[in-house]
Amino acid sequence: MTQTETTTTEPAADSGLPAFPWRRACPYAPPEQYDRLVSERRPVVRVELAVGGWAWLVTGYEEVRQVLSDQRFSIDRAHPGFPYIIPTPKEFRTNASLLGMDGERHSSYRRLVAAEFTTRRIRAMREEVQRVVDGCIDRMLAEGSPADLVPALSLPVPTAVITELLGVPSEEHEFFHAQTRLMLNGGSSAEDRMRGLRNLEEFLGRQIDRKEKEPGEDLLSRVVVRARQAGLTDRGELVSLARLLMVAGHETSANMISLGTLTLLRHPDQLEMLKQDPSLVPGAVEELLRVLSLADLSSNRVAATDVEIGGVLIREGEGVIAAGLSANHDPRAFPDPTKLDIRRAGPRNVAFGYGPHLCVGADLTRLELEVVFGTLFRRIPDLRLVKPMEELAYKDRTIIYGVHEMPVAW
Repeated sequence: MTQTETTTTEPAADSGLPAFPWRRACPYAPPEQYDRLVSERRPVVRVELAVGGWAWLVTGYEEVRQVLSDQRFSIDRAHPGFPYIIPTPKEFRTNASLLGMDGERHSSYRRLVAAEFTTRRIRAMREEVQRVVDGCIDRMLAEGSPADLVPALSLPVPTAVITELLGVPSEEHEFFHAQTRLMLNGGSSAEDRMRGLRNLEEFLGRQIDRKEKEPGEDLLSRVVVRARQAGLTDRGELVSLARLLMVAGHETSANMISLGTLTLLRHPDQLEMLKQDPSLVPGAVEELLRVLSLADLSSNRVAATDVEIGGVLIREGEGVIAAGLSANHDPRAFPDPTKLDIRRAGPRNVAFGYGPHLCVGADLTRLELEVVFGTLFRRIPDLRLVKPMEELAYKDRTIIYGVHEMPVAW
């Protein structure tokens, strides 16, 4: 009897699978172990974790969406059964952000920021995002070929947008970026990541103190005012909320700009279609988000009660890892999933999650990517990579993938 045919036996580790997480051979394809599970039609398996312990790994598209939308799965990061996949100091094991809140507590804090990311507000930001992107490309062209796309475009666009939104003074932008880079780098030591976290929280705490005294017209000021009106006055939770907005509004977008550009350069037929028909840009963004799925393993949960997923019984207190990259490459949902097809139709990808914890800033990232890809190849149509792709320094952070450098010429 296979694992998916029983819900009564004690779970046993799959000895044929290495300790989790698994590495991508390259940023553009899932680890080969995901393919094995797909071919064996096992969307839910028990895996040993490299940091110790075990968890259920959920890889199928429908199964991942079920986990992310079912409130019987908790996102409580302080729960002893929560599955961490990299060494994580106790200070990180906290509920003090949307990423660790369930139920009404989560809804209360999400309401503080949701009004800032409505469709109407995002549409109104297009002109400002276009100004930022044009400014970066103006500087690239003025300084001449070649250039490194990462510091020239990928980093400054989302940094300028999110820091402007939050009302962070321009002279402090570089400090913010340095601390987020330190905090998120899975290759750094736990001590370095903690130092980045503390520095960023102290920085954001100062911003919140300033905006409580003198609210401005920025997002962070409005959130602080709403929090006070709603009686949500815990300073630590406001700092964590601000940290989430800054990091989520910066890191994924920056890496998507670099790897999205690189992916289009690797597929000249798709890029040529995009150049010829700008109306394809939104679809291209969705397809790049699906194929790359940079924030693959950011949707971990713990079962709050016994739940059956994909024919497997997950018991109360057991950890669950919802693998977004695998879900976005599930051939049941996306035929020929490794193929980049900017005209692809079908279901919505889960690159930004799904359900109550769907990324609140997803549409802002989509807007940034649409403007970047719609502008970059229009203004620099003969953009090309200087180094062979195999020689690029990729960032394998386990949680979020990216690239350290991307030398280009035209």
